[in-house]
Parts: sequence; C-alpha cells; structure tokens
Amino acid sequence: MLRTHTCGELNETHIGQTVRLFGWVDTTRDHGGVTFLDLRDRYGKTQVVAGEGLRQWLGAHALKTEDCLCLEGRVQARPKGTENKRIATGAIEVVAEGVHDHSPCAATPFEITKSRETNEDLRMTYRYLDLRNPEVQKGLFARHRVYQIIRSSLDKHGFIEVETPILTKSTPEGARDYLVPSRVNPGEFYALPQSPQLFKQILMVSGFDRYFQIAKCFRDEDLRADRQPEFTQLDMEMSFLEEDDLFAVVEGVLKNILREVRGIELVTPFPRLTYQEAMAKYGSDKPDLRFGLPIEDVTPIVGGCEFKVFREAKAVLGLCIPGAQASRKDIDTLTEYAKEQGAGGLAYFKVEAAGLESPIAKFFKPEELERIKAVFKPSAGDLIVFAADELAKARKVMGAVRLYAARWKQLVPKDTFHFSWVMDFPLFQYDEEEKRWVSEHHPFTSPILEDWRKYRATGELGKIRSRAYDLVLNGNEVASGSIRIHNRELQKEIFTTIGLDEAEAASRFGFLLKAFEYGPPPHGGVALGIDRIVMLLLGLDSIREVIAFPKNQKAVCPMTSAPSPVNEKQLRDLHVRLR
Repeated sequence: MLRTHTCGELNETHIGQTVRLFGWVDTTRDHGGVTFLDLRDRYGKTQVVAGEGLRQWLGAHALKTEDCLCLEGRVQARPKGTENKRIATGAIEVVAEGVHDHSPCAATPFEITKSRETNEDLRMTYRYLDLRNPEVQKGLFARHRVYQIIRSSLDKHGFIEVETPILTKSTPEGARDYLVPSRVNPGEFYALPQSPQLFKQILMVSGFDRYFQIAKCFRDEDLRADRQPEFTQLDMEMSFLEEDDLFAVVEGVLKNILREVRGIELVTPFPRLTYQEAMAKYGSDKPDLRFGLPIEDVTPIVGGCEFKVFREAKAVLGLCIPGAQASRKDIDTLTEYAKEQGAGGLAYFKVEAAGLESPIAKFFKPEELERIKAVFKPSAGDLIVFAADELAKARKVMGAVRLYAARWKQLVPKDTFHFSWVMDFPLFQYDEEEKRWVSEHHPFTSPILEDWRKYRATGELGKIRSRAYDLVLNGNEVASGSIRIHNRELQKEIFTTIGLDEAEAASRFGFLLKAFEYGPPPHGGVALGIDRIVMLLLGLDSIREVIAFPKNQKAVCPMTSAPSPVNEKQLRDLHVRLR
C-alpha cells in the first residue's frame, strides 16, 4: 500500500515510528508560526505538525481543505494538556517532513462537514463530495454492517443466497414496470423486476427450501422521502412452514441487527395484531405502537343523541388526548388538520373538573355524557375529539389525528424501536376506477381457506381474509409477505376472481402455473425494505441518506443527469421510435 496506516489508526503504541499517511485535508491552523493540519480519511483524523520539510513545501505550494495529500513523518505524543479524547488518535500527532503526493481540490460548492445543511439537489450533484462527510458516511457503514449480519444470521439457519434475473418478463400487477427493449428480439421487452416474487416461488418448487437474496428491485411509481425507483430488499422464502416459523427467523435477524448496530436488545416475539384490530384501534394498518391513544367507537352511544352530525353518521370515532390543556387556537389548528385529512370537521369535549364542556354538549343527555366518560376514562385537562363519517373515512381521519396528537403533546418516546406484526389482511380490495376486485397484496397470497370457501360462493369477497402479514416499525411498514398458494387449481381460481381469463393468466404467469404441476411444496416468504430499516435505525428522515447514489423526487440522478436522451442509432438498433 502507498500508506502505512490509516488516519484513524495511530495511537501511543506507534510513538517513535515513521509512518506514511494518505488522506484529505480537513482543517489547517497556524499557531504562532507552527502549522497544524488534520488529515482525514474514512477511518478518522490524525493531527499533523509541519516539520521543516513540510514547512518548506508549504512555502511553495497552496494547500487547501479537501486536497488529497500523502505525508510522511514521525509519530510523537501530543504535549500534555493538548490531548483530544474525542477521537481515537487524540493522544498522538505526526511531525511531517515530506509530501509524497498532492492532488489539489477545486473550490467546493459547500463545506464538506456541513453538507447535510445544503440544498439536497446540490448535494446529490456533488455526491462524491457529500459522501466525504463523516456523518453522511455513517449511513453506508451501517448499511454494510446490516448486510453482513443478515448473511451471517441466515447462513446459520440453513438459507442459501441465490441471485435471480434482473432482465425478466413483464407481469404487470401493482406498480408500473420499467421496460427494457430487446435488440435481438425486435418489438419485445424485458422488465426490471418489482421483486423476485415468482423466481423465489420457483426456487421452492426446485427444492431450495430456504432462500434469501439482498435484491435490487424497480418500480416506476411516484416518489417521496421513503421511496426510490430502485430500492433494495431482503427477500426470503421458506418451504414447509407456517407464519410462526417465518416470524421467528425474521425476528432473530432483526434482533441481531439492533444489537450490533444500535446496542439495543429487542424483546421477542414481537406483538401481533390483526388488520381489523389495527384499523379499529389505531386507524392504520401500520400503527405506531410506541404510545397509546387508542381510537374508540362510540357509535352505539351517540347514535340516538340530538346532535344531528353524530346521529346521521355511519360511524362516530373518538380519542382522548391526555393533558391537552387545549386552547381555542389549539382546537382550531387540530380541526384544520383533520379537514386536510378528509374530515368535514372535528367535534370535541374539553374535560373539566365539573364535567365535559363543548359547544355541542347541550345536544347530549347527562347519561350519554356519562357513558362517553366511561369509555375514555378522562382526567381534567384532557381533550376528547371525534370524527363522524363513513367508517373507513372516520378511521383514516382519526388515525392521522392520533399521530398529530402524539407529536403535539410529545408522547412519542425517543430512541425506541417498536416492531409489531399485522396479520389477516383482506385478500381483495375493490378498485373503484376499474370496477373490479384486485389483490390487496399480490395474487399469489393464500386466502384463509375457511373464508375462501364461506364467502366466495356468496360473492362477499371483501370478507375473505388472507394469510398476508406486514412488519411495522414505529409506524412504518418495513416488511411484507405471505403464505403463498401452492395449489395450481386454487391459483387459477384467484386469477379468475381478479378478472384474468385463462389466456391472460397463461400469458403472464404460465411458467409458474406450469411449475405448479410438478409437486410444489407449501411455502411462504417476506421482503424487508433494507433502505427504510437502515434509515429508521439511524433516525433519518429520508432513505436517500442511506443510498450511495440516490435519485431525487423526480427520479433523476443529479450527478449523472440520468435519465438522458440517447442517439438515433441506439434507437434504430433497438427497433424503437419516439413519438
């Protein structure tokens, strides 16, 4: 190596040694004719004192921060009282005499160590500079560590890592595919995989009963802080299992990750709740369970009251915000927020020592008010708020209000990681735009067979539960999976139910149906969003912080300017014409 040590390696055991360091100039300081500089690489920083040879070199050269420099010198102890206990090399310094290489840096568009305070598009344009920031590097170091823990943990459980194709067949279901035209097969296209779903099921048919892959996936969808057009997931599939078996493996991997990356010991097994419980109690299928604030259904209590809004609503849901001490302005702000979520308004009761106070209190009989108090068990200073609407709308509004209230009253504990499984999702949802039933997750999800037999015959498809499950961390979905269908006839029935005739099902998924003729085992799996998990572990707000070269919210890479036009010859070779 051109260097003998890294910039984070030297300590008192190296005193007296001659070393050669390579790194970037972090800072320079002139203290009364004595020049100091800090040399930085990804391992840390070393303080350098300019000896005679370096002082002569500095007299003839302009040295700037972020120049790349190779220095040679002798390690010595720092003078007593000048040690820096905050860094690993803080007990020593290097007296540098010679410069062996100097690669100058142009004026940087932002200060490296403050890059996270810079406009994000500018950061992404100069991502190679942004990534020099030690704080930004932490995201990639954590990600690397997570990969190693995943591989080590799953290897011990007998899993085999198998790579699946990136150029594959378009099987549109869900988000739009990214398409790749084929030069050698004019007019035909590959698709970039939205997930390795079908291949991992094929691997189960092949007898690889425990598969995993750290897989790159692609979806052409609108972006936000926790979405990218290309993302990475831990993809897993197992044969001969039930939900408990898969949950135990996933929880073990996450337990190892939290222990080694954050020093936190998770308690397993994780709590479980059904989709219906999550929606009823928290207004969300990805509930944040770091705090309480359950939603209560008071429809039976207020259905006969004189307040017209409540009396005529299909559902009246409420929650009690403890210690709100709400002013008129607080209530108005909360009401406006509820309206942004689709509510017509927000009714409320302020809890006083004398009872419940509100402009609508006059519409309720004393016994009705007492029954409301019995449900919420409030204390003086609390605020009880209500949404009245269709059930689904009221749940959505109250779920959002619950999160708002938790932030407002600072009810969310810091540095807490709460995982929970949400199970028994609906198998189908009705697509109002297409006027047909579609799969809630994907069409390979097994129904709960009792529901399938009971409700399919009556056409009550919305009542059929599936064997699908999501893993939720602090109100964020971080994994999704299911027990799969492994019966060919049942799979064909599902396709028929969502409107795929035999020809279309064969065109899209014929290879899977063909494989299912050859003794498929019972199997199931899950995919964990690695970008999102690492983001949450580090307390960041965007997955772009933990991806080396992310796209912005317009799906553009500011550094490379991708996507970009291609020339006419490339289009001709691909038999593609723009219109």
